[in-house]
Amino acid sequence: MDHYRTLGLSRGATKEEIKEAFRRSALQFHPDRHSQSSEDLREAASLKFKQASEAYEVLLDDRRRADYDSACRDGGSSDRWNRGGPSSSSYSSARYGGRRQYGYRRPAAGDRVDAAAMLFRLITTRGFLVGMAFASILLGGAVVVERSMETIWKMNNSGKSFEEAMESIEQIKAQKENN
Repeated sequence: MDHYRTLGLSRGATKEEIKEAFRRSALQFHPDRHSQSSEDLREAASLKFKQASEAYEVLLDDRRRADYDSACRDGGSSDRWNRGGPSSSSYSSARYGGRRQYGYRRPAAGDRVDAAAMLFRLITTRGFLVGMAFASILLGGAVVVERSMETIWKMNNSGKSFEEAMESIEQIKAQKENN
C-alpha cells in the first residue's frame, strides 16, 4: 500500500494538502456513513478508511514520513515498508499506548542495513534517553558524595593522609594496651 496513492497525493504534498486529502477520504469512507450499506460495501469502506487513517498518521508526522520515504526510496517500493512496518516492528503498539511507532523498521530479507542509521535511531528513542539520564544522575550523585567525603576528611584531618591517620590510631591503641 502506497500511502501517497491512498490519499491521492504527490510525494511533495504539504501538511495542509495531507489534512485535506484525509478529510475527503474520511468523509467518503467513514464506517458510519455506510452503516445502511451491504456488508461487502461496509467492509470495503472500513478497510479504505483504515488505510487512509494509517496513511494520514504516517505522512503528517515528519519523522515517520522521512522514515517511510527512506524505506520506499531504498527498497524501490512501499511494499518493503509494509512488510517491515508496524506488524513486524520491534516497537509494539502495546508498549506505546496503542500508537503505532514507525521509528524502527526491521530490515526485510535482502535489505541493505545501514548501521549508522540504526544506531542513530536507537540512541534517539525515548527509552534510551531516559536510561541515559538516569545513569547520568546516578554517576553525578556518586561523584558528589565522593568529593564531599574527601572534603570533610581534609577539614577534620588537615595535613594528614589517610594512611598517616591510621598509623596514629594504631600507635594510640598500642600505647593504651601497654599502660
